[in-house]
Parts: sequence; C-alpha cells; structure tokens
Amino acid sequence: MKIAFHAPLKSPHHPVPSGDRLMARLVIAALRQSGHEVEVASELRTFSKVPSAEQAAEMEQAAEAERERIAQHWQIEGKPDVWFCYHPYYKAPDLIGPHLARRFGFAYVTAEASYSPRRNIGPWARAQQSVADAVRGAAVNICFTRRDQDGLLEALPGARTAMLPPFIEASDFLGREPKPEPGRLVTIAMMRPGDKMDSYRMLAAALHLLPDLDWQLSVIGDGPCRAEVEALFANFPDDRIEWHGEQAPAEIGALLSRGALYVWPGCGEAYGLAYLEAQASGLPVIAQQIAGVPEVVMHARTGLLTPAGDLDAYAAAIRRLLLEEKERQGMAKEARRFVGAERDLATAAARLDTILRTHIEVCR
Repeated sequence: MKIAFHAPLKSPHHPVPSGDRLMARLVIAALRQSGHEVEVASELRTFSKVPSAEQAAEMEQAAEAERERIAQHWQIEGKPDVWFCYHPYYKAPDLIGPHLARRFGFAYVTAEASYSPRRNIGPWARAQQSVADAVRGAAVNICFTRRDQDGLLEALPGARTAMLPPFIEASDFLGREPKPEPGRLVTIAMMRPGDKMDSYRMLAAALHLLPDLDWQLSVIGDGPCRAEVEALFANFPDDRIEWHGEQAPAEIGALLSRGALYVWPGCGEAYGLAYLEAQASGLPVIAQQIAGVPEVVMHARTGLLTPAGDLDAYAAAIRRLLLEEKERQGMAKEARRFVGAERDLATAAARLDTILRTHIEVCR
C-alpha cells in the first residue's frame, strides 16, 4: 500500500528525541519492512500545551493551507491508499487526514489514539470532537495497550480497534553480549517536569532506603530539570551515581550491557520503550504496576512490578534482585527471550501488516 504518514504531536523528523518520536519512527520502519511505501505527508505540529481559542483558530488556518498543499501534490503524483495518523489526542488532534480521506476516498487509520471524556469541556472540547470523529471514521484504530483500547471503546462504542503491543528494533541490543557488573543499576529518562520528575523522586527515595547494599546507579538522560534531578541524589556518596547525560543509541546499548537491573518507577508511563531496550539487553526491570507499564514488563518473568505509590515495596523489590542473583539471572534470560520473540520489529511488522490488510480490505 501507499501510505501517507502523519504524527501531529511530534514529527518523526523532529530534532528533539522522545518516546513519541522513536515510536513514530518504529511504526514507519515496521510498515516499510512489510513492503509498504511510506511518505511523511506533513510536518505540521498541532500540539497545544494549554487550551486557547486564538491558537486553535490559527492552527485550523494552518491545517487548511496544509490540506490544500497536499491535495495539489496528490493531483500530480497520485493519492495514497491510506492516511496513517500516529498518536492523535486532545492536545494534538489530526486536522488534516480525516478531511483528505473523505475528499479523496481512501482509508483512514490511527495508532495510539486516545480519548479522555473529562476533557470535553471548555476550549479543549473542539479538539476532543476532532479526535472522536477521527476515531469513529477510522478503518481501524491500532492500540498499543489494553488500557488505551478499553478507554477508546468505553468512550466511543463501535470504534474499530486492533492490538499491536509496543515493540522496538531489538537487534543491536540482542546482538550485544550482556556483561552485568554486580550491583550496577541503570535508568534512562528525560529530565523534565511532571511524571518524569515524579519517577526520579521515587527512585532517589527508594535508593535512600538501601544504604547497606553495594550498588551503583548509571543515569542516562538530560533535560531542563537536570539540576533538580542531581539535587535529589546529592546526599549519596560520589561513587554511587554516574551521570552520563544524553547518549546516542550505540552508547546506550553499551551502558545497558553493563547493567544488572533497570530501575525506573514509571509514574504515568504510557508504556516506556526504554523498558524493552533494557530487557533486550538482559536487565530485569523494577517498576510500578501502573499505567501502561504492565504491557511491556512481565511481572515475575522479566522483572518485578510493585503497587503504585508504594515506596517501601519498590525499594524491597530492588533489594530482592540485588541479593538473589539466581533469580535475577533467570529473569535476565527471560527478558531477552521475551523481547526477541514477542516485541521485535519483525514480529510487529507482520502483525501490523495483517491488521492493515484485514481492516482496509473490509472497508473497500
């Protein structure tokens, strides 16, 4: 199929790394691996941090101009078979694809769409309606977590959905032999306000409960809250914490290969691709049983998930796998098998291809 791809929250070409950008790139890679022709149809970003009627009007004007630009391009080059929108939600609705799909008569598809009925008030209401209309009209809405699928179907009964579990390009991680250093903990996360800072706070507090154990923490990541994050760990001895800053994928793989455990509480995580990267590298994960984390970490198989907000339980889980080396090794082996067999790009590409061919053929 010829597929026009759009990510209204963050283009796959955006210069700032994030989970959204990575997932958009992975979806494109999965589509291409199945033989589909994919073009990023628009770089328009419709993200609004706070609701504003004035900004919404400006965004609609920009979207209208973009729709006309794309339409003229297709009149010369030919239209696609599918418009594929990644991650539309109330702060970043797709203002382009549904219009063009109706105008040119081809299939519309979403991936990781989310809908929150509590946002159906005030300035967000119009954006919410755009998301609802797009989801209802889609040939299929591809969900990465059961939580998202349940949310869509509860709010918009009759929406056509299919499941595609989160995945990564795992070959570089699986191809590197793990050489875990005893007591080496690793975490990877941007340093920004909100859920990320909440996880850093919880991690620091948990490690303060483990002064008697021999551990060292490698922190990979950077961001506007770096000074605040460093302050959380300031009371630890200097040899406890290694700050690596932002790293390229190859360096991340090398750092993970040295790790014994991956520790990230996961406050508010949609799912977290770094969990899959860590498991592919042979690191059992210690996280909370919260949000979408259980979709990527198999409790008691590839790591330990603790009750949300329970600091003592989280610290106890870290203690358990630092002390029980045989159990840690068993989980490390299973973690690599899980990602390689169930969450690699090749497996996801086959699933995604089946989803598209099944649902789009039904709609033709």
